[in-house]
Amino acid sequence: MAQITIYLPDDIENKARKAAQERQTSVSRWIADQISQNLRDTWPKSVLDAAGAVPEFLSLETIRRGYGRDVKRKSVE
Repeated sequence: MAQITIYLPDDIENKARKAAQERQTSVSRWIADQISQNLRDTWPKSVLDAAGAVPEFLSLETIRRGYGRDVKRKSVE
């Protein structure tokens, strides 16, 4: 496991210590968790919650109407 030294302004350090204490974890673990959360390759919850939130959004069939027939595709196998 790597060890990294970071420099934080006093107010940020105090907030980090308080947040770690509220979660009953070490400051080191809390900071590591925050970094992990920000490096995930996933959509934020707010974006996922918005999926399907527009009921009047056009259907796929409506969007594709007027494009004409699709060309025959070759198998990739």
